[in-house]
Amino acid sequence: MTSGIERAPLLTRLRELGDTGRDSAGRLSRVAGSDADRAGRDLLCKWLSAAGLRIAIDKIGNIYGIWEPPGASGAPVMIGSHIDTVIDAGVYDGCYGVLAGLSVIEALQADGRRPSRPIVVAAFTNEEGVRFAPDMMGSLVAAGGLDLDAALRSQDAAGVTLGDALASIGYAGQEQPGFLTPHVYLELHVEQGPVLEASGLPIGAVENLQGISWQRIAITGMANHAGTTPMTMRRDAGIAAARVMAFVDQQARATSGGVATVGTLTLAPGAINVIPAEARFTVDMRNPDETLLKQQEDGLSAFLDGLRAEGFTITTESLARFQPVAFDPGIAAMVEAAAAARQLGCRRMTSGAGHDAQMMARIAPSAMIFVPSKGGISHNPMEFTAESDLIAGADILLDVVRRLGECTQSTTA
Repeated sequence: MTSGIERAPLLTRLRELGDTGRDSAGRLSRVAGSDADRAGRDLLCKWLSAAGLRIAIDKIGNIYGIWEPPGASGAPVMIGSHIDTVIDAGVYDGCYGVLAGLSVIEALQADGRRPSRPIVVAAFTNEEGVRFAPDMMGSLVAAGGLDLDAALRSQDAAGVTLGDALASIGYAGQEQPGFLTPHVYLELHVEQGPVLEASGLPIGAVENLQGISWQRIAITGMANHAGTTPMTMRRDAGIAAARVMAFVDQQARATSGGVATVGTLTLAPGAINVIPAEARFTVDMRNPDETLLKQQEDGLSAFLDGLRAEGFTITTESLARFQPVAFDPGIAAMVEAAAAARQLGCRRMTSGAGHDAQMMARIAPSAMIFVPSKGGISHNPMEFTAESDLIAGADILLDVVRRLGECTQSTTA
């Protein structure tokens, strides 16, 4: 029987980290650069140190727990995710992948396994992007996709920069981002969607990840009296925004693999009896096919041009744009093989959410492993994954790391 990770430490740490950053009402909010983020980071570093790992922190605040047993050399096998959360969060998103990575190293140590390469657990900064933009920032900087100084200058709503926030919590590290380029990168994550649960399967081998296009749009019309202005003589920015919302929804439904969401909307002046003069909103479009994602973007652009022809003034701002990512097929096959060896059902999958793995795939062969999310719920205190699924996913991660790290039994164990 293939050995696995030790169950109790992983589950206990998930609960303890999940209790770190709760307010008086019990809501979990551990956003990047906050005092709660510091408490979570301190806890993680305590656990990394207890496992005998060398801790390194880079200038964007990414935390690395590095295991370099005798004889290990070359680029490391890196296991990663994040421990920052959204506001009023669940306990699994991101944290599961980091803590499972630590459990994998502990399992290898307990078995007397000696990898030929170092093994690293990474916790990336500001994956959620709640306080600072863009999201997945720490891994993007580490992969060379975003300038370090630009990232550190990113400001929250109060004008505080990420650089100042990291300094204030004691996690403005000394290492240059990218000082560790992995041999391969692996990320274990709760699915955050309903596919695995609906399929009755415990493991997903993630083979690709959707491209993401975020835009902020401002439409300017004309404010006027809600009662005295005939419908034919209005330039209602609110109605124009509603038309855009309906368009992106209908377009996504008609596009293979497409999804689209208007997640924020504000109207000004915001009075019940005044026609809105301005609408500001965001559009999130995603597709696993770059050509089709570009078609969604072009379709929106043409629709906005039509509104301009009607007399509206419209500005657009790109907030984020990431191309779809195809993960390493060989590692995905290893995930399938590990699941089969443990007699666990597995399916190939597309990730609908963004993850640090999509950034690390720029610099190293990468892949992800999913486990089910009850009801497909995430970014919500109701987020839940059964303990048996959490352990199964961590065991698959262990098996794949054994192969990728070319682990052998130590003769001195």
